Amino acid sequence: MGSRVNEVSSAIPPQKLFKIFLLDSHITIPKILPQTIKSIDIIEGDGGPGSIVQTNFVEGSDYKYVKNKVEVVDTEKLIYHYSTIGGDPWMEGLDKISYEVQIEAHGDGGSICKSTIKYFPIGDAKIDMDQIKVGEDQAMAMFKVVESHILANPDAY
Repeated sequence: MGSRVNEVSSAIPPQKLFKIFLLDSHITIPKILPQTIKSIDIIEGDGGPGSIVQTNFVEGSDYKYVKNKVEVVDTEKLIYHYSTIGGDPWMEGLDKISYEVQIEAHGDGGSICKSTIKYFPIGDAKIDMDQIKVGEDQAMAMFKVVESHILANPDAY
């Protein structure tokens, strides 16, 4: 198993960041990123622990979809854990990728988003960390686009 820890600060208050990026992502993210995300569908469950959520990318993307399983949702402590369990294409030799996200207050009303990402290979399979880094960079770029949109439209969410 490999793991990485990321931390990013945001001017968005913690509760709002948690709601927009995690709880309501199936509603907010496709509206903000229609050039990238076609839809985010809850295909099993109610969005809480045990639910399966599928992110569908627009035509022409490198990816068609990604499936995530929601594991922990704590709206008081602003903790959200989920695992990517499949997608098209899926990284060969990888069983799943787990994300443990916690959002905390920071600065003048802003927040810090801390995430621990764990990669679970199948057996002795080697994980392509260069490919992992590309995916993380793409996710960070999407985060920044969404954050900029929210800051520019504070009453929209």
